[in-house]
Amino acid sequence: MFDRFVKSLLLGVVVQATTAGVPSLETTPPAASAEVRGTWLTTTANSHIATPADTAATMKRLREIGLNTVYVEAWKNGYTQYPSQVLKRVIGVDRRPALIKQDPGDPDQAVEARDLLGEAVIEAHRNGLLCIAWFEYGFMAAHKDTQNHLREMYPHWLSRDASGNEVAPNGFVWMNPLHPETRRFLLDLILEAVDRYDLDGVQLDDRIVWPYYTMGYDDFTVAWYRNEHDGRHPPEDPKDPDWMRWRADKVNEYARQFVRELRTRRPDLIISLSPAPYPWCWENYLLEWPQWAAWKPGNDEGEWWDEFIPQCYRYDWPAFRATWDQQVQNLHDAGAAGRVGDMLAGILTTGSRPDPVPWDDLRQEIEHVRRTGGGGHVWWFSRGVLDEYPAQVMALYDVANRGHAPHPARPLDWRPEPIRIHGVVNGKMRRYSLDGVPAGAYRFVFLDDDRPGQHQVREWSVNGSQDYVEFPGGYERLELLVDRRPKMTGYGEK
Repeated sequence: MFDRFVKSLLLGVVVQATTAGVPSLETTPPAASAEVRGTWLTTTANSHIATPADTAATMKRLREIGLNTVYVEAWKNGYTQYPSQVLKRVIGVDRRPALIKQDPGDPDQAVEARDLLGEAVIEAHRNGLLCIAWFEYGFMAAHKDTQNHLREMYPHWLSRDASGNEVAPNGFVWMNPLHPETRRFLLDLILEAVDRYDLDGVQLDDRIVWPYYTMGYDDFTVAWYRNEHDGRHPPEDPKDPDWMRWRADKVNEYARQFVRELRTRRPDLIISLSPAPYPWCWENYLLEWPQWAAWKPGNDEGEWWDEFIPQCYRYDWPAFRATWDQQVQNLHDAGAAGRVGDMLAGILTTGSRPDPVPWDDLRQEIEHVRRTGGGGHVWWFSRGVLDEYPAQVMALYDVANRGHAPHPARPLDWRPEPIRIHGVVNGKMRRYSLDGVPAGAYRFVFLDDDRPGQHQVREWSVNGSQDYVEFPGGYERLELLVDRRPKMTGYGEK
Protein backbone atom coordinates (compact mmCIF):
# COMPACT_ATOMS: atom_id res chain seq x y z
CA MET A 1 0.00 0.00 0.00
CA PHE A 2 2.83 2.38 0.79
CA ASP A 3 4.41 1.78 -2.63
CA ARG A 4 1.09 2.47 -4.31
CA PHE A 5 0.68 5.68 -2.31
CA VAL A 6 4.12 6.93 -3.35
CA LYS A 7 3.46 6.01 -6.95
CA SER A 8 0.19 7.92 -6.92
CA LEU A 9 1.94 11.04 -5.67
CA LEU A 10 4.73 10.88 -8.21
CA LEU A 11 2.84 9.79 -11.28
CA GLY A 12 -0.64 11.18 -10.72
CA VAL A 13 -2.14 7.70 -10.48
CA VAL A 14 -5.83 7.58 -9.74
CA VAL A 15 -7.18 4.45 -8.08
CA GLN A 16 -10.65 3.62 -9.33
CA ALA A 17 -12.90 0.81 -8.13
CA THR A 18 -14.23 -1.47 -10.83
CA THR A 19 -17.52 -3.31 -10.72
CA ALA A 20 -15.61 -6.47 -9.87
CA GLY A 21 -14.17 -4.80 -6.81
CA VAL A 22 -10.63 -4.89 -8.17
CA PRO A 23 -8.90 -1.48 -8.34
CA SER A 24 -7.61 -0.31 -11.73
CA LEU A 25 -4.95 2.32 -12.33
CA GLU A 26 -5.43 5.30 -14.62
CA THR A 27 -2.75 7.93 -15.22
CA THR A 28 -3.80 11.56 -15.04
CA PRO A 29 -1.43 13.75 -17.09
CA PRO A 30 0.02 16.67 -15.14
CA ALA A 31 -1.15 20.15 -16.00
CA ALA A 32 0.86 21.94 -18.67
CA SER A 33 3.87 23.79 -17.32
CA ALA A 34 4.35 27.47 -18.00
CA GLU A 35 6.15 28.11 -21.28
CA VAL A 36 5.80 30.37 -24.29
CA ARG A 37 4.10 28.55 -27.18
CA GLY A 38 4.13 31.11 -29.92
CA THR A 39 4.25 31.70 -33.63
CA TRP A 40 4.98 34.59 -35.96
CA LEU A 41 2.20 35.86 -38.21
CA THR A 42 3.23 37.61 -41.39
CA THR A 43 1.65 38.60 -44.69
CA THR A 44 4.48 36.87 -46.56
CA ALA A 45 4.05 33.47 -48.24
CA ASN A 46 0.71 32.58 -46.64
CA SER A 47 -2.85 33.82 -46.25
CA HIS A 48 -3.39 33.36 -42.51
CA ILE A 49 -3.89 37.09 -41.88
CA ALA A 50 -4.68 38.13 -45.45
CA THR A 51 -8.20 39.35 -44.56
CA PRO A 52 -10.05 40.09 -41.32
CA ALA A 53 -11.93 36.80 -41.70
CA ASP A 54 -8.64 34.94 -42.14
CA THR A 55 -7.25 36.57 -39.02
CA ALA A 56 -10.31 35.57 -36.99
CA ALA A 57 -10.13 31.96 -38.15
CA THR A 58 -6.37 31.79 -37.58
CA MET A 59 -6.49 33.00 -33.99
CA LYS A 60 -9.27 30.57 -33.16
CA ARG A 61 -7.39 27.66 -34.68
CA LEU A 62 -4.07 28.53 -33.04
CA ARG A 63 -5.73 28.52 -29.64
CA GLU A 64 -7.41 25.20 -30.36
CA ILE A 65 -4.04 23.71 -31.25
CA GLY A 66 -2.60 24.94 -27.96
CA LEU A 67 -0.61 28.11 -28.54
CA ASN A 68 -0.66 30.98 -26.05
CA THR A 69 1.18 33.80 -27.86
CA VAL A 70 1.23 35.37 -31.32
CA TYR A 71 3.81 37.78 -32.75
CA VAL A 72 1.97 39.85 -35.33
CA GLU A 73 3.59 41.87 -38.09
CA ALA A 74 3.16 45.60 -37.44
CA TRP A 75 5.91 47.41 -39.38
CA LYS A 76 7.12 46.20 -42.76
CA ASN A 77 8.86 47.56 -45.86
CA GLY A 78 8.57 51.17 -44.72
CA TYR A 79 4.91 51.20 -43.67
CA THR A 80 2.93 50.44 -40.55
CA GLN A 81 0.22 47.79 -40.58
CA TYR A 82 -2.04 50.10 -38.55
CA PRO A 83 -3.11 53.75 -38.84
CA SER A 84 -0.23 55.84 -37.51
CA GLN A 85 -0.19 59.58 -37.07
CA VAL A 86 3.55 59.37 -36.45
CA LEU A 87 4.03 57.86 -39.89
CA LYS A 88 1.70 60.40 -41.45
CA ARG A 89 3.67 63.32 -39.99
CA VAL A 90 6.86 61.89 -41.46
CA ILE A 91 5.83 60.66 -44.93
CA GLY A 92 2.28 61.95 -45.46
CA VAL A 93 0.41 58.62 -45.31
CA ASP A 94 -0.76 56.85 -42.17
CA ARG A 95 -0.16 53.21 -43.19
CA ARG A 96 0.70 51.06 -46.18
CA PRO A 97 -1.27 52.48 -49.12
CA ALA A 98 -3.64 50.09 -50.84
CA LEU A 99 -1.68 49.95 -54.11
CA ILE A 100 1.74 49.45 -52.48
CA LYS A 101 3.01 45.88 -52.28
CA GLN A 102 3.44 44.55 -48.78
CA ASP A 103 6.31 42.39 -49.99
CA PRO A 104 8.47 42.62 -53.12
CA GLY A 105 7.24 39.20 -54.21
CA ASP A 106 3.56 40.10 -53.95
CA PRO A 107 1.47 39.99 -57.13
CA ASP A 108 0.73 43.28 -58.85
CA GLN A 109 -2.72 43.79 -57.45
CA ALA A 110 -4.36 46.13 -54.99
CA VAL A 111 -4.38 44.90 -51.40
CA GLU A 112 -6.75 46.59 -49.00
CA ALA A 113 -5.17 49.06 -46.60
CA ARG A 114 -6.16 47.75 -43.17
CA ASP A 115 -5.68 48.09 -39.48
CA LEU A 116 -4.11 44.66 -39.38
CA LEU A 117 -2.67 45.14 -35.90
CA GLY A 118 -6.02 46.27 -34.48
CA GLU A 119 -7.79 43.27 -35.99
CA ALA A 120 -5.16 40.88 -34.68
CA VAL A 121 -5.17 42.24 -31.13
CA ILE A 122 -8.94 41.82 -30.82
CA GLU A 123 -9.02 38.33 -32.35
CA ALA A 124 -6.05 37.15 -30.31
CA HIS A 125 -7.60 38.32 -27.06
CA ARG A 126 -11.01 36.90 -27.95
CA ASN A 127 -9.24 33.55 -28.04
CA GLY A 128 -7.10 33.94 -24.94
CA LEU A 129 -3.84 34.54 -26.82
CA LEU A 130 -1.24 37.12 -25.85
CA CYS A 131 -0.55 39.49 -28.73
CA ILE A 132 2.95 40.90 -29.30
CA ALA A 133 3.33 43.61 -31.95
CA TRP A 134 6.27 42.52 -34.09
CA PHE A 135 8.10 45.53 -35.55
CA GLU A 136 9.89 43.23 -37.92
CA TYR A 137 11.76 45.75 -40.02
CA GLY A 138 13.20 47.93 -37.26
CA PHE A 139 15.58 50.32 -39.00
CA MET A 140 15.14 48.51 -42.30
CA ALA A 141 13.44 51.01 -44.62
CA ALA A 142 12.90 49.12 -47.86
CA HIS A 143 13.77 46.16 -50.01
CA LYS A 144 16.31 47.03 -52.72
CA ASP A 145 13.53 46.79 -55.33
CA THR A 146 11.08 48.96 -53.37
CA GLN A 147 10.91 52.70 -53.95
CA ASN A 148 8.84 53.83 -51.00
CA HIS A 149 8.24 57.13 -49.22
CA LEU A 150 11.06 56.76 -46.69
CA ARG A 151 13.67 55.97 -49.31
CA GLU A 152 12.63 58.81 -51.59
CA MET A 153 11.98 61.50 -48.96
CA TYR A 154 14.82 60.86 -46.49
CA PRO A 155 18.03 59.88 -48.30
CA HIS A 156 20.04 61.52 -45.49
CA TRP A 157 18.58 58.96 -43.07
CA LEU A 158 20.05 56.00 -44.93
CA SER A 159 23.12 54.03 -43.99
CA ARG A 160 25.80 53.61 -46.68
CA ASP A 161 28.97 51.67 -47.32
CA ALA A 162 32.40 53.10 -48.17
CA SER A 163 31.41 53.43 -51.84
CA GLY A 164 28.24 55.35 -51.02
CA ASN A 165 25.88 52.45 -51.76
CA GLU A 166 22.65 52.47 -49.78
CA VAL A 167 21.78 48.80 -50.44
CA ALA A 168 23.33 46.48 -47.87
CA PRO A 169 24.70 43.05 -48.86
CA ASN A 170 21.50 41.47 -47.53
CA GLY A 171 19.53 43.26 -50.24
CA PHE A 172 17.80 45.89 -48.12
CA VAL A 173 18.03 49.62 -47.57
CA TRP A 174 18.39 50.62 -43.92
CA MET A 175 17.93 53.76 -41.93
CA ASN A 176 21.03 54.76 -40.01
CA PRO A 177 20.69 53.35 -36.45
CA LEU A 178 22.93 56.15 -35.22
CA HIS A 179 20.90 59.09 -36.57
CA PRO A 180 18.83 60.77 -33.83
CA GLU A 181 15.90 61.38 -36.20
CA THR A 182 15.60 57.72 -37.20
CA ARG A 183 15.94 56.64 -33.59
CA ARG A 184 13.15 58.97 -32.55
CA PHE A 185 10.98 57.90 -35.48
CA LEU A 186 11.16 54.19 -34.65
CA LEU A 187 10.53 54.75 -30.96
CA ASP A 188 7.59 57.07 -31.60
CA LEU A 189 5.99 54.52 -33.94
CA ILE A 190 6.12 51.91 -31.22
CA LEU A 191 5.07 54.18 -28.36
CA GLU A 192 2.06 55.22 -30.41
CA ALA A 193 1.04 51.58 -30.94
CA VAL A 194 1.48 50.83 -27.24
CA ASP A 195 -0.84 53.70 -26.35
CA ARG A 196 -3.46 52.90 -28.97
CA TYR A 197 -3.72 49.12 -28.61
CA ASP A 198 -4.01 46.86 -25.57
CA LEU A 199 -0.83 45.05 -26.51
CA ASP A 200 0.84 42.43 -24.35
CA GLY A 201 4.25 43.33 -25.69
CA VAL A 202 6.38 44.53 -28.57
CA GLN A 203 9.20 42.81 -30.41
CA LEU A 204 12.17 43.86 -32.50
CA ASP A 205 14.67 41.58 -34.16
CA ASP A 206 18.23 42.01 -35.43
CA ARG A 207 17.18 44.91 -37.65
CA ILE A 208 17.53 47.24 -34.67
CA VAL A 209 21.26 47.34 -35.42
CA TRP A 210 23.61 47.97 -38.35
CA PRO A 211 22.56 46.62 -41.75
CA TYR A 212 25.93 44.93 -42.16
CA TYR A 213 29.45 45.36 -40.88
CA THR A 214 30.36 47.09 -44.16
CA MET A 215 27.91 49.95 -43.49
CA GLY A 216 28.39 53.11 -41.48
CA TYR A 217 30.23 55.33 -43.97
CA ASP A 218 27.38 57.80 -44.54
CA ASP A 219 28.14 61.47 -43.90
CA PHE A 220 26.36 61.63 -40.54
CA THR A 221 28.14 58.62 -39.03
CA VAL A 222 31.51 59.69 -40.39
CA ALA A 223 31.09 63.17 -38.89
CA TRP A 224 30.15 61.71 -35.50
CA TYR A 225 33.11 59.35 -35.55
CA ARG A 226 35.53 62.12 -36.50
CA ASN A 227 34.17 64.33 -33.73
CA GLU A 228 35.05 61.63 -31.20
CA HIS A 229 38.41 60.72 -32.73
CA ASP A 230 40.27 64.01 -33.15
CA GLY A 231 39.12 64.42 -36.74
CA ARG A 232 40.28 61.02 -37.96
CA HIS A 233 38.21 59.28 -40.63
CA PRO A 234 36.78 55.82 -39.83
CA PRO A 235 39.12 52.99 -40.83
CA GLU A 236 38.86 51.78 -44.40
CA ASP A 237 38.71 48.21 -43.13
CA PRO A 238 35.10 47.72 -41.98
CA LYS A 239 36.26 44.89 -39.72
CA ASP A 240 38.76 47.02 -37.86
CA PRO A 241 38.14 45.93 -34.22
CA ASP A 242 37.96 49.46 -32.79
CA TRP A 243 35.64 50.63 -35.60
CA MET A 244 33.37 47.62 -34.99
CA ARG A 245 33.45 48.26 -31.25
CA TRP A 246 32.51 51.94 -31.69
CA ARG A 247 29.51 51.15 -33.91
CA ALA A 248 28.33 48.35 -31.61
CA ASP A 249 28.53 50.59 -28.56
CA LYS A 250 26.30 53.16 -30.25
CA VAL A 251 23.65 50.50 -30.85
CA ASN A 252 23.96 49.32 -27.25
CA GLU A 253 23.21 52.87 -26.13
CA TYR A 254 20.06 52.92 -28.22
CA ALA A 255 18.97 49.52 -26.93
CA ARG A 256 19.05 50.95 -23.42
CA GLN A 257 17.17 54.06 -24.47
CA PHE A 258 14.57 51.96 -26.27
CA VAL A 259 13.57 49.79 -23.31
CA ARG A 260 13.84 52.69 -20.87
CA GLU A 261 11.33 54.81 -22.79
CA LEU A 262 8.93 51.90 -23.28
CA ARG A 263 8.97 51.07 -19.58
CA THR A 264 8.37 54.70 -18.70
CA ARG A 265 5.23 54.62 -20.86
CA ARG A 266 4.02 51.11 -19.94
CA PRO A 267 6.31 49.44 -17.41
CA ASP A 268 4.89 45.94 -17.43
CA LEU A 269 4.91 45.47 -21.20
CA ILE A 270 6.77 42.39 -22.48
CA ILE A 271 9.73 43.73 -24.46
CA SER A 272 11.12 41.08 -26.78
CA LEU A 273 14.12 40.72 -29.06
CA SER A 274 14.47 38.04 -31.75
CA PRO A 275 18.07 38.18 -33.00
CA ALA A 276 20.20 35.94 -35.17
CA PRO A 277 22.35 33.51 -33.17
CA TYR A 278 25.52 34.82 -31.58
CA PRO A 279 28.36 35.15 -32.62
CA TRP A 280 27.11 35.28 -36.23
CA CYS A 281 25.09 38.39 -35.44
CA TRP A 282 28.18 40.10 -34.04
CA GLU A 283 30.37 39.20 -36.98
CA ASN A 284 27.81 40.45 -39.51
CA TYR A 285 25.55 43.01 -37.76
CA LEU A 286 27.71 44.13 -34.80
CA LEU A 287 25.01 42.91 -32.42
CA GLU A 288 25.99 41.45 -29.05
CA TRP A 289 22.62 40.69 -27.55
CA PRO A 290 23.96 38.29 -24.85
CA GLN A 291 25.40 41.41 -23.24
CA TRP A 292 21.91 42.93 -23.27
CA ALA A 293 20.63 39.88 -21.42
CA ALA A 294 23.10 40.69 -18.64
CA TRP A 295 21.30 43.98 -17.91
CA LYS A 296 19.63 43.19 -14.62
CA PRO A 297 15.83 42.85 -14.83
CA GLY A 298 14.01 45.18 -12.48
CA ASN A 299 16.77 47.78 -12.29
CA ASP A 300 15.73 51.31 -11.39
CA GLU A 301 16.53 52.67 -14.85
CA GLY A 302 14.16 50.23 -16.54
CA GLU A 303 16.94 49.09 -18.86
CA TRP A 304 16.32 45.44 -19.53
CA TRP A 305 14.75 43.22 -22.18
CA ASP A 306 12.21 40.65 -21.03
CA GLU A 307 12.81 37.87 -23.53
CA PHE A 308 15.23 36.82 -26.21
CA ILE A 309 14.27 34.54 -29.11
CA PRO A 310 17.40 33.61 -31.07
CA GLN A 311 16.50 32.46 -34.55
CA CYS A 312 17.87 28.93 -34.30
CA TYR A 313 16.65 28.14 -37.80
CA ARG A 314 18.15 24.80 -38.71
CA TYR A 315 16.87 22.05 -40.99
CA ASP A 316 17.80 19.14 -38.73
CA TRP A 317 17.90 18.28 -35.05
CA PRO A 318 21.69 17.98 -34.57
CA ALA A 319 22.31 21.40 -36.12
CA PHE A 320 19.61 22.94 -33.97
CA ARG A 321 20.99 21.38 -30.80
CA ALA A 322 24.47 22.75 -31.49
CA THR A 323 23.08 26.24 -32.17
CA TRP A 324 20.78 26.32 -29.15
CA ASP A 325 23.45 24.98 -26.79
CA GLN A 326 25.80 27.69 -28.03
CA GLN A 327 23.21 30.36 -27.17
CA VAL A 328 22.82 28.93 -23.67
CA GLN A 329 26.59 29.03 -23.25
CA ASN A 330 26.64 32.62 -24.54
CA LEU A 331 24.42 33.68 -21.65
CA HIS A 332 26.71 31.96 -19.17
CA ASP A 333 29.74 33.68 -20.73
CA ALA A 334 28.01 37.07 -20.54
CA GLY A 335 27.22 36.66 -16.85
CA ALA A 336 23.53 36.12 -17.59
CA ALA A 337 23.20 32.41 -16.78
CA GLY A 338 20.13 33.16 -14.70
CA ARG A 339 18.29 34.34 -17.79
CA VAL A 340 18.19 31.09 -19.73
CA GLY A 341 14.54 30.87 -18.71
CA ASP A 342 13.94 34.18 -20.51
CA MET A 343 15.36 32.76 -23.74
CA LEU A 344 13.00 31.07 -26.18
CA ALA A 345 13.91 29.07 -29.24
CA GLY A 346 12.99 30.41 -32.64
CA ILE A 347 12.25 27.14 -34.44
CA LEU A 348 12.16 26.75 -38.22
CA THR A 349 9.31 24.61 -39.54
CA THR A 350 9.40 25.58 -43.19
CA GLY A 351 11.77 27.76 -45.16
CA SER A 352 13.43 28.02 -48.55
CA ARG A 353 13.61 24.26 -49.08
CA PRO A 354 10.62 22.54 -50.68
CA ASP A 355 10.00 20.17 -47.77
CA PRO A 356 9.34 21.18 -44.17
CA VAL A 357 11.69 20.21 -41.37
CA PRO A 358 10.83 16.60 -40.35
CA TRP A 359 8.43 16.49 -37.42
CA ASP A 360 10.58 14.16 -35.37
CA ASP A 361 13.40 16.72 -35.52
CA LEU A 362 11.04 19.47 -34.38
CA ARG A 363 9.77 17.36 -31.49
CA GLN A 364 13.32 16.71 -30.31
CA GLU A 365 14.09 20.42 -30.53
CA ILE A 366 11.15 21.30 -28.28
CA GLU A 367 12.12 18.63 -25.77
CA HIS A 368 15.74 19.82 -25.72
CA VAL A 369 14.77 23.43 -25.04
CA ARG A 370 12.68 22.23 -22.11
CA ARG A 371 15.50 20.06 -20.74
CA THR A 372 17.98 22.93 -20.87
CA GLY A 373 15.70 25.36 -19.03
CA GLY A 374 14.53 27.51 -21.94
CA GLY A 375 11.35 29.48 -21.50
CA GLY A 376 9.53 28.11 -24.52
CA HIS A 377 9.56 28.29 -28.29
CA VAL A 378 8.19 30.31 -31.20
CA TRP A 379 7.48 28.61 -34.51
CA TRP A 380 8.73 30.19 -37.70
CA PHE A 381 6.16 30.55 -38.92
CA SER A 382 2.37 30.04 -38.77
CA ARG A 383 2.43 28.00 -41.98
CA GLY A 384 4.27 25.23 -40.17
CA VAL A 385 1.72 25.17 -37.35
CA LEU A 386 -1.45 25.54 -39.41
CA ASP A 387 -0.60 23.93 -42.75
CA GLU A 388 2.21 21.43 -42.19
CA TYR A 389 1.90 20.01 -38.68
CA PRO A 390 -1.36 21.05 -36.96
CA ALA A 391 -2.19 17.53 -35.71
CA GLN A 392 1.34 16.90 -34.48
CA VAL A 393 1.58 20.21 -32.61
CA MET A 394 -1.85 19.63 -31.05
CA ALA A 395 -0.79 16.16 -29.91
CA LEU A 396 2.47 17.55 -28.50
CA TYR A 397 0.63 20.12 -26.39
CA ASP A 398 -2.25 17.74 -25.47
CA VAL A 399 -4.51 20.57 -24.36
CA ALA A 400 -7.50 18.26 -24.04
CA ASN A 401 -5.82 16.42 -21.15
CA ARG A 402 -3.29 18.89 -19.79
CA GLY A 403 -4.93 22.25 -20.40
CA HIS A 404 -3.34 25.33 -21.88
CA ALA A 405 0.15 26.30 -20.79
CA PRO A 406 0.29 29.68 -19.04
CA HIS A 407 2.75 32.24 -20.35
CA PRO A 408 5.70 32.46 -17.91
CA ALA A 409 5.14 36.20 -17.47
CA ARG A 410 1.34 36.15 -17.17
CA PRO A 411 -1.28 34.14 -15.26
CA LEU A 412 -3.47 31.74 -17.18
CA ASP A 413 -6.46 34.08 -16.98
CA TRP A 414 -4.58 37.17 -18.15
CA ARG A 415 -6.70 37.19 -21.31
CA PRO A 416 -9.97 35.64 -20.07
CA GLU A 417 -12.82 34.64 -22.31
CA PRO A 418 -14.90 37.62 -23.41
CA ILE A 419 -18.12 38.46 -21.62
CA ARG A 420 -20.79 37.92 -24.26
CA ILE A 421 -23.94 40.05 -24.29
CA HIS A 422 -26.85 40.18 -26.71
CA GLY A 423 -28.38 43.60 -27.17
CA VAL A 424 -32.06 44.42 -27.45
CA VAL A 425 -33.53 47.19 -29.59
CA ASN A 426 -34.66 50.26 -27.68
CA GLY A 427 -35.90 52.76 -30.25
CA LYS A 428 -32.94 53.93 -32.30
CA MET A 429 -30.57 52.52 -29.73
CA ARG A 430 -29.54 49.05 -28.74
CA ARG A 431 -29.39 48.28 -25.04
CA TYR A 432 -26.86 45.92 -23.45
CA SER A 433 -27.29 44.70 -19.89
CA LEU A 434 -24.30 44.98 -17.59
CA ASP A 435 -25.77 42.74 -14.94
CA GLY A 436 -22.96 40.74 -13.36
CA VAL A 437 -20.17 42.53 -15.25
CA PRO A 438 -17.31 43.28 -12.79
CA ALA A 439 -16.13 46.87 -12.54
CA GLY A 440 -13.09 47.67 -14.64
CA ALA A 441 -11.78 48.83 -18.00
CA TYR A 442 -13.03 47.01 -21.08
CA ARG A 443 -12.95 47.07 -24.83
CA PHE A 444 -16.51 46.80 -26.10
CA VAL A 445 -16.32 44.76 -29.31
CA PHE A 446 -19.41 44.93 -31.51
CA LEU A 447 -19.65 41.92 -33.80
CA ASP A 448 -21.37 41.48 -37.14
CA ASP A 449 -21.96 37.82 -37.97
CA ASP A 450 -22.09 38.66 -41.67
CA ARG A 451 -18.55 40.09 -41.60
CA PRO A 452 -16.30 37.82 -39.50
CA GLY A 453 -13.15 39.44 -38.24
CA GLN A 454 -14.45 42.99 -38.64
CA HIS A 455 -15.44 44.84 -35.49
CA GLN A 456 -16.36 48.16 -34.05
CA VAL A 457 -14.48 48.76 -30.81
CA ARG A 458 -15.11 51.25 -28.01
CA GLU A 459 -13.06 51.62 -24.88
CA TRP A 460 -15.31 51.81 -21.82
CA SER A 461 -15.10 51.63 -18.05
CA VAL A 462 -17.76 49.78 -16.06
CA ASN A 463 -18.13 51.22 -12.56
CA GLY A 464 -20.23 48.42 -11.10
CA SER A 465 -23.36 50.50 -10.55
CA GLN A 466 -24.55 50.70 -14.18
CA ASP A 467 -27.44 48.46 -15.13
CA TYR A 468 -26.93 48.82 -18.88
CA VAL A 469 -25.34 50.81 -21.68
CA GLU A 470 -26.90 51.94 -24.93
CA PHE A 471 -25.30 52.53 -28.30
CA PRO A 472 -26.70 53.35 -31.72
CA GLY A 473 -26.37 50.75 -34.43
CA GLY A 474 -27.62 47.37 -35.41
CA TYR A 475 -25.07 45.06 -33.79
CA GLU A 476 -26.84 42.39 -31.82
CA ARG A 477 -23.73 40.84 -30.33
CA LEU A 478 -21.35 42.55 -27.97
CA GLU A 479 -18.26 41.10 -26.33
CA LEU A 480 -16.43 42.73 -23.45
CA LEU A 481 -12.68 42.18 -23.42
CA VAL A 482 -10.75 43.12 -20.32
CA ASP A 483 -8.43 46.06 -21.06
CA ARG A 484 -5.14 45.32 -19.35
CA ARG A 485 -3.47 48.68 -19.99
CA PRO A 486 -4.42 50.05 -16.55
CA LYS A 487 -2.75 46.98 -15.02
CA MET A 488 0.47 47.58 -16.94
CA THR A 489 1.36 50.92 -15.41
CA GLY A 490 3.47 49.68 -12.51
CA TYR A 491 6.40 47.31 -12.22
CA GLY A 492 5.38 43.75 -11.61
CA GLU A 493 1.62 44.23 -11.57
CA LYS A 494 -0.19 41.23 -12.99
